[in-house]
Amino acid sequence: MGAGNSEIVDAFEKFFEHYYDEEIKELAEKYPDEQRSLYVDWQYLHRFNADLADDFLRQPGQVRRFAEEGLRFYGHSMNVSLGQAHIRLYNLDERTDIGEIRSRHINQLVEITGTVDSISQSQSSLAEAAFECQLCGTLTRVPQGRGDEQEPHECQGCEQEGPFRVNEDQSEFVDTQTLYLEQRPAGVGTDDDREIIVVELRDDLVDEVVPGNTINVSGIVRRDEELKDSKASVPDKYIDAIGISEAQEYQLNIRDEDKEQIVRLASDDDIYEKMVESIAPTIYGCDQEKLAMLLQLFSGVTKQLPDETRIRGDIHIGLLGDPGVGKSQLARYAARVAPRAVHVSATNTTEVGLTAAAKRTSSSNSTWTFEAGALPKADQGIACVDNITDFREEELRTLHDVLEEQVVEASKGSSTVSIPARASLLAVGNPKYGRFDQYEPLGGQLALEPGLLSQFDLLFLITDQPDEREDKKLADHVLQANYAGELSRQESEYISPEVESEEVEKEIEQVSPVVDPDLLQKYAAYARSNCYPRMTDEAREAIKEFYVDIRSSIDEDQSVPVSARKLEALVRLSEASARIRLSDTIEESDAERVIELVRSCLRDIGIDPETGEFDADIVEAGTSKSNRDRIKNLKHLIEDIEEEYDDGAPTELVLDRASEVGMDQSKAEHEIDKLKQKGKVYEPSTDRLRAVPEKD
Repeated sequence: MGAGNSEIVDAFEKFFEHYYDEEIKELAEKYPDEQRSLYVDWQYLHRFNADLADDFLRQPGQVRRFAEEGLRFYGHSMNVSLGQAHIRLYNLDERTDIGEIRSRHINQLVEITGTVDSISQSQSSLAEAAFECQLCGTLTRVPQGRGDEQEPHECQGCEQEGPFRVNEDQSEFVDTQTLYLEQRPAGVGTDDDREIIVVELRDDLVDEVVPGNTINVSGIVRRDEELKDSKASVPDKYIDAIGISEAQEYQLNIRDEDKEQIVRLASDDDIYEKMVESIAPTIYGCDQEKLAMLLQLFSGVTKQLPDETRIRGDIHIGLLGDPGVGKSQLARYAARVAPRAVHVSATNTTEVGLTAAAKRTSSSNSTWTFEAGALPKADQGIACVDNITDFREEELRTLHDVLEEQVVEASKGSSTVSIPARASLLAVGNPKYGRFDQYEPLGGQLALEPGLLSQFDLLFLITDQPDEREDKKLADHVLQANYAGELSRQESEYISPEVESEEVEKEIEQVSPVVDPDLLQKYAAYARSNCYPRMTDEAREAIKEFYVDIRSSIDEDQSVPVSARKLEALVRLSEASARIRLSDTIEESDAERVIELVRSCLRDIGIDPETGEFDADIVEAGTSKSNRDRIKNLKHLIEDIEEEYDDGAPTELVLDRASEVGMDQSKAEHEIDKLKQKGKVYEPSTDRLRAVPEKD
């Protein structure tokens, strides 16, 4: 930095005059209550004076002071006072990955991008401490940073080395906040590969972000040895933020040639088949499930209505099935190809879990940190949750509301934070007892509440049933995939492999995705950002007809198979189908495609094994209508028997006559226990039962 201090200040004054005159006038009108900072695009500064812009990167602390002095002088020329207004630089020439921050970056300006993992409550910190000498009373002012108070070396009055005390009345304080910013490699949604760094926010940057937000941070890299015991993967450095901005929805470099490929694919008549074949190609079959995942990847359209009602476009899917059928691999592949995703499992998730939590900053501190769980971190993306049935019951109860409202309310004391959780959920779960029993209703075999199950737009039951024809196809597919891998490994490891390269390529091609995962990821991001289809009359009529027909086809006392919530799901799925073609209209074919998907899904999971008929209550209420009727009849049986006995119906007699209502004794005993738990039956004395009268 060869120029003198006054020349640098003058240069900034001229820069502000050329590029930010109107913005400074607006700042002057709002300073200090509504606005205290001027955001400066580094690219503009570089265009004006490349040397000055580069000096800002190398010596940010000093050059920023000159820039802010130039801002005050420019304000004086306009007859306004900008006092302690800040310069906040953004849009640097390049971004630095969090994991690549090294010693050479210390005291330099960098720009990083990441998701807010957790953030502390705001608190007042010393900006400039006024130290009063206990010997002569002289005040010595010392600027303060992060960590312990920095005392003066000696008194400016008596030149003694203290003792000193902080005179708070003469000191200056500033609001501060600490956050942990995490960055995940592209296509990786697990916690194992994330990089985390501490970011310090000051003054008007405080309370501007919440956990789960994806942001760009420009700031100065500082050292702090005390951070070695924190959860940061960069253990001894932090970012002293001088600017934050909302990051683009998807951090992908979609080039012109990518767009050409995407548009060409979208016009392909076989686009849906090619896309389905590109989802987890090493997993045999599951075409319906893969189509559903594809629709989730492209998402429906979020709408904001005039009355401020928000209709979500995110699609929630449940994959519920026997162990070993490949559902976990499907979830991992979804996390791989989604433009933004988080993958967690009940076996390895953090204690924060799926939503959010408030934690004490330290054992000796009264402040709290709000930390984001899986759904807020996947905001505007997909949260892939494996082994969802193994999460704590209270965690799943909280999840129920979050899926619908798409916001997490975290509070502690007087502090409350609303954290966006606008994510699609891809949940993988196992049956309660290991495997599904095809002779029992699904609802009774899942460790999930019916209310939570009803939040899913699509629920799939994946069973592992012997089928000689399908088993042969699956075996061929698995063996083919392994053989291709063996040939590929030989080709890479052996100097003179026995197989030709052409044969290796031929075998690998048979298990390779038609659409490359990286291109599929960009395709989905491009469609979600540029395609907002509207529904044609034909598509609207097809959905309405399906909805009305399936509801009107049931008897009065039967449960309703499709609710208004499923109607909105049909709309979301149809919008996603149109987005795959990059179409601005939802055609009848889109509606028919998702109607068949929903019908198939309902048919698979809602069949009462006793009647062979569809019963929505199996999913919505956790039991079939036939079972519900039997329980009602069992209660009536108790009522009938107790009329013959003054001290209540003998339990043994009720069990003996249970066959009259279609139950064996063990089943009746189980249902009686449940009736007692619900307060519908009680024991007036040992081995006697009375039914509680129903309220009018």
